[in-house]
Amino acid sequence: SMAAAEPVTRKRRPKGHFAAAGRAKRPRGGGRQLEAGMRGILITCNMNERKCVGEAYSLLGEYGDLLYGPEQFSDPEERLSGSEREEDEDDVEAALKKEVGQIRASTEQKLRRFQSVESGANNVVFIRTQGIEPENLVHHILKDMHATKKKKTRVILRMLPISGTCKAFMEDMKKYTETFFEPWFKAPNKSTFQIVYKARNNSHMSREEVIKELAGIVGSLNPENKVDLNNPKYTIVVEIIKNVCCFSVVRDYVLFRKYNLQEVVKSNKEDTQQNPSSLREEQNSKVVKPEAEEEQKSSKEVKQENK
Repeated sequence: SMAAAEPVTRKRRPKGHFAAAGRAKRPRGGGRQLEAGMRGILITCNMNERKCVGEAYSLLGEYGDLLYGPEQFSDPEERLSGSEREEDEDDVEAALKKEVGQIRASTEQKLRRFQSVESGANNVVFIRTQGIEPENLVHHILKDMHATKKKKTRVILRMLPISGTCKAFMEDMKKYTETFFEPWFKAPNKSTFQIVYKARNNSHMSREEVIKELAGIVGSLNPENKVDLNNPKYTIVVEIIKNVCCFSVVRDYVLFRKYNLQEVVKSNKEDTQQNPSSLREEQNSKVVKPEAEEEQKSSKEVKQENK
């Protein structure tokens, strides 16, 4: 049939045809890409992605250490005392083998707390997180910047926590959010909410349909959940890039200027009338162990126990 034959004529293009046209760039994060099952922080910037990654690492590192303590590397060898080390070094070859093994193990486990991965969109940086709650960390950063009015970044614009990801298809999103939304919206919990939606490099999703379906799910978890577009307690963030849909539920979205690091440090009248919500933060920032991809619920359950 014609339909089957057609794509073949379109597909053949000389290799490197696009690479030359687009900006030649080696993939950030060693070719790792944003995919369903990751958690992290989505950061928008203006043009300078490399500088943005640098700023992100330094800002997240600073507050990550404050909230969760210095990063632990689960590498017992690093904690050996000097004398134990010395004995090993007699056998150089064995030591070398061991080192290679360790390097391989640590890259395989990818245990870094913050790791930049390819986001799939221009001017968007994605920092994958391990073992921490992005919503809590980012809220803490914005709350601090909002209070001190100290400008800490130049190229980072917005910093959105992403605590859940799934494939960007309506069925997947419905199934995923039925569980994902529970800690905030499932009876007896109830709240005011709004949904903010942005799609990049994706044309098959309809904004209206997504918002309608997700609002329906929030309503089905508790009919008392109400939409409030002016000052909702929670904002459901939906960020779609290519075929991945990223979610989070954030507080103080309006007060913190849509989580914009440039705007939140500017002085503003409304700031005096409104205080950032504090959701028993000390208790909430318990460290969540790095979860295996399939048991993403674990951190949500921790949240529910905390409540």
